[in-house]
Amino acid sequence: MKLAETGLTAQDIKDKVNKYMIETYERFDFLAETAKDQYIYDEKGERYLDFYAGIAVNSAGSCNEKVVEAVVEQAKTLMHTFNYPYTIPQALLAEKVCTTIGMDKIFFQNSGTEANEAMIKMARKYGIEKYGPNRYHIVTAKMGFHGRTFGSMSATGQPGNGCQIGFGPMTYGFSYAPYNDLQAFKDACTENTIAIMVEPVQGEGGVHPATQEFMKGLREFCDEKGMLLLLDEVQTGWCRTGKVMSYMNYGVKPDIVSMAKALGGGMPIGAICATAEVAKAFSAGSHGTTFGGHPVSCAAALAEIDELLNRDLAGNAAKMGAYFTEKLKTLPHVKEVRGQGLLIGVEFDDTINGVDVKHECLHRHLLITAIGAHIIRMVPPLIIDEKDCDEAYEIIKASVESLS
Repeated sequence: MKLAETGLTAQDIKDKVNKYMIETYERFDFLAETAKDQYIYDEKGERYLDFYAGIAVNSAGSCNEKVVEAVVEQAKTLMHTFNYPYTIPQALLAEKVCTTIGMDKIFFQNSGTEANEAMIKMARKYGIEKYGPNRYHIVTAKMGFHGRTFGSMSATGQPGNGCQIGFGPMTYGFSYAPYNDLQAFKDACTENTIAIMVEPVQGEGGVHPATQEFMKGLREFCDEKGMLLLLDEVQTGWCRTGKVMSYMNYGVKPDIVSMAKALGGGMPIGAICATAEVAKAFSAGSHGTTFGGHPVSCAAALAEIDELLNRDLAGNAAKMGAYFTEKLKTLPHVKEVRGQGLLIGVEFDDTINGVDVKHECLHRHLLITAIGAHIIRMVPPLIIDEKDCDEAYEIIKASVESLS
């Protein structure tokens, strides 16, 4: 829908949001009317270089033609049904995902937080059924982020901070250890621990990739203790980090992995994949969803995966990530550049505020986000080239210089 079709002004739209919506977001002061590839356009046709990609969603570009075509064709055929009959897009997507990433079974959800919720439930049920009623404890990483439903929020290792503030007691059964500290994770486990759950790259925690020693050590320790390794790849999955899944960078394989965001190419979808043995924990009635595995979302995901794989966008993420990272290291006031592929964080010294950089970039029509006091984060579409990186760099540089 375009603004001209409504008879309203951009300010009318903003006023309606302010009047009727429960706001939990910091709104950017522009109206996103259309989008294509790596750009978003406002109602005046002015373009914004989108290095946030709908929060790591539009990996094959906004309004990718093949994804849009799949959505339209599927909506004409079967918009929605419940999960009792078989549907073609769901069956084809299940096969595509499992065979591509080397997992046995899949369960579809609607979002990343729901996928993580399902992963937690599956791990706990597996532990209790196999080992007894007390084997449900899970260790996660401090400063991690797993979502905003109660299970995933409780797994988020930021007690008394961030998304946990004001909601009362968290769900019992979680402990936290410092990220990339293998010994601390081992020490946090007890005889009742069934799983360790981490992100291969901590996004909200400051863009910190796992070390090879840490990830390999977690896999070996879980095998030794009969525990499960749960990997949250909601943000890192589907070519973002230079491989189809981030765990492939480490040569390990999880027992359960969650995914969402890039999977749907702009349509809402999430999922968990598990080994056949662990997947047995979910039996009839033990978990469910009305919209999970939605025919239109599955059709979109099939088209998106084809685009990601056929165009080798994982390879482009690795190439452009390396190119962009080296340029970013030359920014004024830069302290460190971290990341994996095209999941990149820039930490500045104490004189530069990340939120201020974000706002300055917005004024110059570059969309990024900020984490904490001094860090900016970028997750651009995986279709970007060196020209896009150069443009983004110059805007960030000018923004930082204006704040110096």
